Amino acid sequence: MGEEDRSRTGPGSHREGRPNTRSALRRLRRRRRLALEGLAAFLCLAALAAYLGTERHDAPREESAVLPVAPTGRVGLPSEGDGAVATPGMRPRQRPPSPSPSPSTAPPSTVAPAVTVGRAEVPATVDLSAVGAVDWVHWGLLGADRVVRKRDGSGAIRDEGGRGRRESYSNNPEAYAWRDGVPVGSASGTMSGVYTCDRGNGFTLTVAADGQQRTVHLYAGLWMARGRLDVRLAGGPVSTVRMEDPHTALTADFTIRFRAPRGAKLLLTWTVEESLGECGNVSLQAAALR
Repeated sequence: MGEEDRSRTGPGSHREGRPNTRSALRRLRRRRRLALEGLAAFLCLAALAAYLGTERHDAPREESAVLPVAPTGRVGLPSEGDGAVATPGMRPRQRPPSPSPSPSTAPPSTVAPAVTVGRAEVPATVDLSAVGAVDWVHWGLLGADRVVRKRDGSGAIRDEGGRGRRESYSNNPEAYAWRDGVPVGSASGTMSGVYTCDRGNGFTLTVAADGQQRTVHLYAGLWMARGRLDVRLAGGPVSTVRMEDPHTALTADFTIRFRAPRGAKLLLTWTVEESLGECGNVSLQAAALR
């Protein structure tokens, strides 16, 4: 009976002990897995720490620029059109300081020379004070060698002389008046002027330019002659106007509109191109600038 009991309990006792063994194995395997996972995590952390250790710098890290490849195949040398030129000693992406802008120098204004010449009849009375707002000159009142000018005028009109002997006269077809003259302060209507006879003789005047559009009125005449007026801006072409009367006197208001740089001069030459009678001549009465 006792043996039977031992035989029954022995095997039963062995079967009851196997589940405990499996549980222990599972626990052992879980511990191993946890140990392996912990080891793996530790290794990962160690690797990360080593990587971060290699990236540390004692000084601030500088960015490096990727330099373009020039068309010639050289690396790091920008082409001429890149706008940035590598300078020895400069770090990538740095630019040499821009030079201070120099004061802009405006180019001198350029005035295209221009001149036109017209001809009109002379009024019965010419008011030089009104016509010559900038300057005016009158000839003949004080004799052949003296003139009356605008008081406080610009002085732009200059008598440069001419060929031939000058004579004054006082029977001009038209009269001239002014209120701001010197040395004669005013005149209500003088018919005086100057003249010179024979072919090739005449008068030469200049008018200084100031860069503005200006108008010159040249009051001139002739007697039994063909007169020739040459108008020229210094260095430019000549404009020519002719006037003729073989029998008696003839006068005209030659109107010259011009523009030229300051300092340039308008040249006016009024000469006897052909004498058509005894002492065929050209005459000069006044010039006005506005």
